[in-house]
Amino acid sequence: MIIGTKIKLRDKRLADALDDYTWRTDPGLAQLDATPLLTTTFPRYLSDYASELRYPALTRQSFAVETLDGKHIGNCAYYNINDTKGEAELGIMIGDRDYWDKGYGTDAVTTLVSYIFHQTNLKRIYLKTLDSNRRGQKCFQKCGFTSYGHLSKDGYSFVHMEIHRKQWEEEQLKGGK
Repeated sequence: MIIGTKIKLRDKRLADALDDYTWRTDPGLAQLDATPLLTTTFPRYLSDYASELRYPALTRQSFAVETLDGKHIGNCAYYNINDTKGEAELGIMIGDRDYWDKGYGTDAVTTLVSYIFHQTNLKRIYLKTLDSNRRGQKCFQKCGFTSYGHLSKDGYSFVHMEIHRKQWEEEQLKGGK
């Protein structure tokens, strides 16, 4: 378990499946995530979910985001891990809207970035977020990410953002982030 100031990151477990299914079938969340709305039944989803937990991908590390008192409010991950290039992509979703705009996402991202740079040899973490997702961009900037480009794909327009280990370490020495 990885503990931040407002959240804990822990391994995913089967008990998270119903929350995850609820969030993946929410049209508003799917739109923010630029993903198709999940249309499978819950029993099928649960079967696939259990399989993913038993046989995790080697290029992905996923975590549940929960409050310090143990409420599951979202998920985060780093994936597309490329040890040769020393980089990975970061993703986060706070699915429980009661926890939006209260610093939980920022703490989850900061905690995950710190974990990655302390526990791996990765030198760069990158992400993409919708151009229209100003709240997400503000969160990532607060966490030290900077914009480095734009991408249009599948009818969506994204901002690419990144943080480098060296930049992160310099901020740590200054007592920031």
